[in-house]
Amino acid sequence: MKRIIVTGATGQIGSELVQALRDIYGADNVIAAGHRKKPSKELLDPGPFITLDVRDGAAFNDALERFSIDTVFHLASLLSFIAEGNPHLAWEVNMGGLTNALEAARKYGCAIFFPSSIGAFGPTTPHDDTPQDTIQRPDTMYGITKVTGELLCDYYYRKYKLDARGLRYPGLISYKTEPGGGTTDYAVEIFYSAIRKGAYSSPLKEGTRLDMMYMPDAIRAAMELMEADPASLRHRNAFNLTAMNFTPEELCREIKRHIPGFEMTYDVDPLRQAIAESWPRHMDDSAARSEWGWMPEYDISSMTADMIEKLSKKTGVK
Repeated sequence: MKRIIVTGATGQIGSELVQALRDIYGADNVIAAGHRKKPSKELLDPGPFITLDVRDGAAFNDALERFSIDTVFHLASLLSFIAEGNPHLAWEVNMGGLTNALEAARKYGCAIFFPSSIGAFGPTTPHDDTPQDTIQRPDTMYGITKVTGELLCDYYYRKYKLDARGLRYPGLISYKTEPGGGTTDYAVEIFYSAIRKGAYSSPLKEGTRLDMMYMPDAIRAAMELMEADPASLRHRNAFNLTAMNFTPEELCREIKRHIPGFEMTYDVDPLRQAIAESWPRHMDDSAARSEWGWMPEYDISSMTADMIEKLSKKTGVK
């Protein structure tokens, strides 16, 4: 990777990935591309920022040519909960955007990273130790776009030898960006509420177990995969990935170790609960571990301690 563009750069993953890439490859060599959300000072100051609607194929091509791009991290998409509220827009952004990204990458000889998700699985997928290769019949528009994206990336590799790689992320937790419409965002919301109010009402019911990952691990995984020796990648695309696994009450207990007075109640959101129950409780990520050496650094204890420390400083609440 020498010249990189990150679409969806103002989102949860993108805003942190841009900074991490700039630290390694140089600020001028990493172009942040966003659409509607106002970019932060951290995105604007060190390196280039452009406005890009990923649904505009001509604009996508122009960006890759103008900046002599060789690697695309295509992160722009509508997340699970938001996508269910506007499925047609989700298809236009998630699939139209990916198609434009793949075509532009093919035209200009770029490698491309596409983040899939735990949402690419569905109710008939084995929910425990979900295999790398298994049935995928998602029943949400977000999930449909993700599994279609996985297949499309594999197609472009087979058909055009395009270097397309990707991960199936679990729920992601970050202190830098606030929740953005994902089903697993409760695991971010809970920290803000714990610090600011000392209480939280969970939209997922007790016992809802899901895989999760702290953002520093998620960023590192994307970068490590794109730097991996292609000869070692049997799958190349859509690697199962996880770091920790918990229920709302287990996360609550961990937070109480740091904030003893914290209390959690339940106000279950039927849509979020239905989406969560259609997803695996735990994915088998042995393919990622064996093919390119994936190993998480954070578990629930170290993640919680770091989240509370960093968010307390960010919010100014002690």
